[in-house]
Amino acid sequence: MKHVLPFEVGLLAVLAMAHSAPSREYKSRSDIPAEAKWKLEDLYPSDDAWTAARTTLVARFDEVLAHKGKLGDSPEQLFACLTLGSDISREFGRLFSYAQMKSDEDTRVSKYQAMKQQMQQHATDFSSLASFIEPEIIAVSPEQIEKFIAAEPALKPYTMYLRDLQRKKAHRLSEKEEKIVAEAGLMAAGPSSIFSVFSNAEMPFPEIALSDGTKALLNQAGYARHRASTHRADRQAVFAAFWSTYDKFKQTFGTQLDAQVKTHIFSARVRKYDSCLAAALDEFNIPLDVYMALIDNVNRNLDSFGRYLRLKKRMLGVERLEYSDLYAPVVDGVDLSYTYEQARDLILDAFKPLGPDYANVVRRAFEDRWIDVYPTPGKRMGAYSNGSAYDVHPYILLNYNGQYDDVSTLAHELGHTMHSFYSNKNQPYPTADYSTFVAEVASTFNEALLIDKMLTEIKDDDVRLSLLMNYLDGLKGTVFRQTQFAEFELRIHQKAEAGEPLTGDSLTQLYGDILRHYYGHDKGICHIDDLYAVEWAYIPHFYYNFYVYQYSTSFTASTALSEKVLARTPGAVEKYLKFLSAGGSDYPIDLLKAAGVDMTGPEPFDKTMAVMNRTMDQIEAILARRK
Repeated sequence: MKHVLPFEVGLLAVLAMAHSAPSREYKSRSDIPAEAKWKLEDLYPSDDAWTAARTTLVARFDEVLAHKGKLGDSPEQLFACLTLGSDISREFGRLFSYAQMKSDEDTRVSKYQAMKQQMQQHATDFSSLASFIEPEIIAVSPEQIEKFIAAEPALKPYTMYLRDLQRKKAHRLSEKEEKIVAEAGLMAAGPSSIFSVFSNAEMPFPEIALSDGTKALLNQAGYARHRASTHRADRQAVFAAFWSTYDKFKQTFGTQLDAQVKTHIFSARVRKYDSCLAAALDEFNIPLDVYMALIDNVNRNLDSFGRYLRLKKRMLGVERLEYSDLYAPVVDGVDLSYTYEQARDLILDAFKPLGPDYANVVRRAFEDRWIDVYPTPGKRMGAYSNGSAYDVHPYILLNYNGQYDDVSTLAHELGHTMHSFYSNKNQPYPTADYSTFVAEVASTFNEALLIDKMLTEIKDDDVRLSLLMNYLDGLKGTVFRQTQFAEFELRIHQKAEAGEPLTGDSLTQLYGDILRHYYGHDKGICHIDDLYAVEWAYIPHFYYNFYVYQYSTSFTASTALSEKVLARTPGAVEKYLKFLSAGGSDYPIDLLKAAGVDMTGPEPFDKTMAVMNRTMDQIEAILARRK
């Protein structure tokens, strides 16, 4: 989804009813047909070719030293240095993408772990060599920088970068200090890397017997599949076994997360920020009020969330709604299952409102093997889109299980892919990268197009009920659940900043308190078993430094934008495609404002709550009619 910024080399058909074809299951990657696997040969034809390209790149690192002490001399000197940095960063993004995706195919393979580690080391090495660049640029007065930009047209792609450096001048360090920080970056990825390898490759996941006599391996993919069982006893057994396994290792996960938070504290303090949150948001000039208002708005609207949970309880017909019930289908006789081929056709049709060019690129993603589809042993869990290879095309990793959620996930990741494609196509490399704050707009926008198509064409009450609740489930997961995560993330950083310890027990206690508050446990809305409070240990996003809140803010932004596109508001499609093409050419708040949504005001969140309650009104109307 993201590629690397200059000098910061571092581091989303047909409805099938009850007897639809299930998703294919493969015991080995070699059993999967080629058309269902991404084609990494588009990056490098072989591992040997990758190694040759890496060697060539590393040999160029010392070239940057020729520019040391000269960046304020002339616009030509500044341009030459920035261009060299961009060229190195550009090739690095391609190299790292290959190593990362090869490793993600099977996280048990040490060869590709080693290749990834090599790239992380190279990132540190180059960042250390180039550590003089930003202090030298900052030492030049803003007035002189503007004169350089005016005198040298070739500097235009770097204008945003240069002006942003001046904005963050107070948080930049001396050359020697920047060099130390760059060297320390090698350690910063440790906790996340350990979490990934342990969670995906070495953690001993349980196997349980289901009510039909079959056995289920409850790794991440198995948990995601079987937690949605129509049999309540199976769901409860899945939750008990899966979370008991995490509970056994909560002290290990707690130590990992504590180490990650401490890397955030180190970075914030050395750069003279008041808090980790302030440091994270300042990267893309996001006002602190946006984060705090999100948590406040969600907490003020927990009554709407409680209404959703009560509807879930009513439709499931249970006396007490349990946390393990939340992923269950709510309508008997409707199986929202799709083969991957059906998902492809449905998505292509749903994206038609964005025009033929958009649809044709999505078709290329399917036909040209940009997507790695099915789960296999050792494959990285979840899904993502990687747009870091600026000169090639984006890639998507899936773990497709054949449920409607998987179709929605595919639409979501295609949103990221199209954002990367349009940005890379229309922006020069220095401004092609976009922030996560706007990235999740493109992904959730596509989910809105998908659900709109479904609800427009399907009239059957049972299917509509299932889809309407599925939409609410998505809203729950994106707005309420991610804000719950954001509140937890804020609290653990505040605790660590105050010198309080973060242990498996303390993290479980804190997470459980927040979880019970959101789900109305004490009000009898949804019962949260004590065991499930270890869920924090399962979430990889807590290692991403205040990442998760952007899912929520982006969802509210995409709701406002998609409503305009679907209402055929004049100019809405053109503005949206221009937004996708803008990359990082402006600050996220300003890009969204140009697209038609102001994230500093209440409108996006209020509109999202209105859509949520409108959806629940439709569900209640159908239930009343059926009664």
